[in-house]
Order: sequence, then structure tokens, then C-alpha cells
Amino acid sequence: AHVRGNDGRHALLIDCSANEAVASRYAEWLAAGMHVVTPNKLAGSGPLHRLHAIRAACGSGARFRYEATVCAGLPVVQTLRDLLDTGDQLLTVEGMFSGTLAWLCHRHDGSRPFSALVREAHALGYTEPDPRDDLSGLDVARKLVILAREAGWSLSLEDVEVQSLVPPALAALSAEDAMAQLHLLDEPMATHVARAQMQGCVLRHVASLDTHGQASVRLAMLPGAHPFAHTRLTDNIVQFTTQRYRDNPMLVQGPGAGPDVTAAGVFGDVLRIAESLEVRA
Repeated sequence: AHVRGNDGRHALLIDCSANEAVASRYAEWLAAGMHVVTPNKLAGSGPLHRLHAIRAACGSGARFRYEATVCAGLPVVQTLRDLLDTGDQLLTVEGMFSGTLAWLCHRHDGSRPFSALVREAHALGYTEPDPRDDLSGLDVARKLVILAREAGWSLSLEDVEVQSLVPPALAALSAEDAMAQLHLLDEPMATHVARAQMQGCVLRHVASLDTHGQASVRLAMLPGAHPFAHTRLTDNIVQFTTQRYRDNPMLVQGPGAGPDVTAAGVFGDVLRIAESLEVRA
């Protein structure tokens, strides 16, 4: 009520949490006429009935924007929305949706323990506060669900086959203890990278979805000629195969982790809402 005020001006809430309780309030806020912008994936990838309620609440004229839920500041959701709005049909989505895991895969060549790279990524702000949230693949699965639902497919997290990189012994620990036991990651990841190198391939963390509802998140060995083999640093890359882009799929690529690019994605949504309301400074 405080944010909405009583003077008739537009009000906007930005949720930069990753909190379930906050996401559960979106429909209520939108129905009250307040715009909502968020990088919080829990609304878009959570229970379908909640997302339906959020979309129905937008009938009040309030806007709900969530570009930064997928690949930070990259125009992934908007690109898909533009394809669909202009009559195209999505066939498959494949990509590297985690800037964190892209950076880790790019840097992990066997010369340093994987745990050391995870600690470095954590210090740089590339990982979630608990790096296991990235390594479990669940964060990537949420992004895949968000894109599927944008295309009108009723996908849920339970439908996504997820390969976690977190050993059971590490998964069972508290967040604080897990940071002290990251060396449990080293042996299995060293095996993965050695196997890839023996076959002349690179390791990449890949998510994929097709029209048959087959969805997966996994560590993949890719040949050097594959487009995903040439990403850099925290690059995300998303490949849309559609009716219009069937023979030559559309690629969106760029940095997908870090506070600056995520903040830019959030701010871009704020500006689009302001522009749609013809707000002038």
C-alpha cells in the first residue's frame, strides 16, 4: 500500500531476491495495478497455477517483466517473444544458460583443481551465495522452464532431467560446511575433463528442450567445431530453432553472469515499462 500510494501515479516493485514468499505476492501486486520487474526465477518456473494467476492479474494494465531471469542482461526472453509474436513457431531450444558453469567449464583444463576454480568464481560474484545452487543444474532447469512456458508449453521442473555436478556427500552438508569441502568436486570433474580431452572434445554445460517435451540439463562433451565450444568467460549462448530459423538457427550470445549485466537486464525492463507508459523525464 505504501508503494502504490494514493496519488494516482504509476508504482513499480523490483524484486531482486530469490525468495519464494516474495514471488508468491506478484499476482496480488499486479492485480492492485503495480508493475513488477524481477530476476527472481521462482515465479516463472514454479507452480503453473501461480504463473497463470500472475498473467491474469496483468489484465489490470500492470506490466510483469522478467528478462533477467534468463541469461542476465541478454535479450533472450524478448527475442523469443518477438519470434512468437511475429508468427514463428519454436521447435527446439539448446544452450548454455549458466554464466557460472560456462566460466568453470572454460577454465577447467585439468591444470587446477575444480574446487579452486569454484572458489575463484564465488569470490568474483559469478556464483550464487551457495555455489551448489549453480552446480546442481537446478538454476539452469528453471531457465529452461521459463522459456518453454514463454512458448506456451506446459513444462515443469519435474519434467527436466537434470545431471547434478554435486556429489551426494557434498549435497548433504550445510552451506558453510560445503564451502570447506569443495574438494569433493575435484575427482569426478577431473575424470570428466580427462575423458573429453582424450576424445578431442571440450566440456560444456548444456540445456536442451524439444517439441516432444524432452528436456535435459547435463555436462556434455562437444567437438571443437560446435558453436558452443567457442564461448568465452561467462558467455551464455542460446540457440533457437524455429520454423523460420530451421536451417540456420538463431543464436543469442554474451556474458550471462555478474552483477553489472544482471542489473542492466533489470534496469532495461524498468525502462521498457516507462516507455510503454510514455513517461518522460
